[in-house]
Formats: sequence, C-alpha cells, structure tokens
Amino acid sequence: MSTPRPFGRALCAMITPFTADDRLDLDHARRLAAHLVAEGCDGLVLSGTTGESPTTTDAEKAALVRAVRAEVGADVHVVAGVGTASTRHTVELARQAEEAGANGLLVVSPYYSRPPEEAVEAHLRTVADATGLPVMLYDIPGRTGVRIGTDTLLRLAGHERIVAVKDCAYDLFASTKVIGRTSLAYYSGCEETNLPLYAVGGAGYVSTVANVAPAQMRAPLDAHDKGDPTEAPRLNHLTLPLTELMMASGLPGTVTAKALLGSPVREPLRPASPDRAAALRTAYDDLVRESARRQL
Repeated sequence: MSTPRPFGRALCAMITPFTADDRLDLDHARRLAAHLVAEGCDGLVLSGTTGESPTTTDAEKAALVRAVRAEVGADVHVVAGVGTASTRHTVELARQAEEAGANGLLVVSPYYSRPPEEAVEAHLRTVADATGLPVMLYDIPGRTGVRIGTDTLLRLAGHERIVAVKDCAYDLFASTKVIGRTSLAYYSGCEETNLPLYAVGGAGYVSTVANVAPAQMRAPLDAHDKGDPTEAPRLNHLTLPLTELMMASGLPGTVTAKALLGSPVREPLRPASPDRAAALRTAYDDLVRESARRQL
C-alpha cells in the first residue's frame, strides 16, 4: 500500500518576513518562496506557528497567500494556516485563504480554552465543511493544551476533506496506529521525528529548519526512498546540531530561523542575541560545508 502524500513530502513552515518598520515584506516572501521551491520543497505552509500567525492580521495573511501563490505557480502546494481559538474566525480565515489562492488548509485544534474532545472534533469538522479545500489537522498539544485524540482522528479520517495531520504530539505509537488504520497522510512537525515517522509510513514533514536548509532536510527522506539503510540516518545526523540550536535551545524556531534569514520578528517575540545568532551561523555554515563535501 502506497503512502498518501496530498501535499508532497517536503514542506517548509515558512517564516513571514517583516520590514524594519514592522510591515509585511512581500518582496522578501516572494524571493524566499521561490528559493525554497528551487531547493526541493514540494509545498509551503504559510501563517503557521513559524509564520507568526498570532500576530499577523487577517489582511496580512491573505496578502501573503496571494503573493506566494503568484510567485510559485499552480504546481506548488500552498497550505494556509487558518487555525484560531474561535470556530467562527477560523471559518472566516479558511474562506479567505481559499479565495486568495491556497490549495490546502492547516487547522490547529482550538487553543487556550481547552475544549473537551467532542468540541474539538466539532470545531475541526465545521472548518472542514466551510470550503472545498483539503485540510491538514495540526496536533500540537504543547501549545494548544489539548490533544486530538486517536479515536477522534479515526473518526475525522472519514471526512472527505480531512486528508492529513501535522504531528507534533510526540506519540509515535499513537501516530503509527492511525497511519495503519486510515488513509490520513502524517507529516512530522518536529524535525527530530522526520525520519522515524517517515519510516513507519509517514508522508513527510513540515519543517521550520527547512527555511534555511531545505535540501539538507530533504536528503534523509531521499536516501530512505532509495532503500539505503545507512545513508538515511547518517544524513539525518548531519542536520542535528543545527536542528538542536534552532528548535531545542530555548528560543522559538521563528526567532532562530529569522536570525539566519535576516528578517525581524514581531513582538512579543524578540530577536536572538548576537551570541546566539553567531552560534546558529556557525552550525549552519558547518552543515553547508559538510553537505557540499557530500555533494547534497
């Protein structure tokens, strides 16, 4: 049985660039989107966690989708993050994203209010019913405070437009159960699980680190698909120093990615300190150097 990949394999959770005076920088967004696609990204996820969705306006979200869609063309997956704590607002953003040119939606479970499981399910169904676009559910209980439970996922898999999950739940056993019993495409949302989840039937990943190292993040999956049992983990290990600094050193991935890309963050986030930025640059340069040596 082949693994479903409705949005491709290698997706970047793209930053939202800003100017020095805190305006949306669409020129930077277009350049970055084009670069990421040229470097092997099958799709771009806009206005997710990395895209600073809590602090961008609805108008900025729509403008970003329109600009990126126009830049990358119709053949690239453009998935718009539309999840909020409000069902009504999420539906509004979903319809706006469809009109702006997105061909997929990323919908996080409603956060902060911590609704019970049946309310989470109803919320996700309502959003999926609101447009004709395929939906990637976003399970990230560390930020939302609630899981999308296994039984709920099994039921939601029967919805014609709910086709994928961005998995940040750190529960490989539960994910494997859903993969084995449904046609949901599972995308790792945490770089350290990219290869393990892929090995048990995952579809690919949605990666923050791919903003700066798209080819290097894709390489382990390419090696796995070629049936090389030693090269895939070796290539995965190459990315770990940069991944650890970007994603597990106490700073949000948005901050570390933007430190390397030279784009301001929006408050309440603050930029990386000069020392942290220098360490990130060293780890990035080391990865690029080793990748060149291996001709990745």
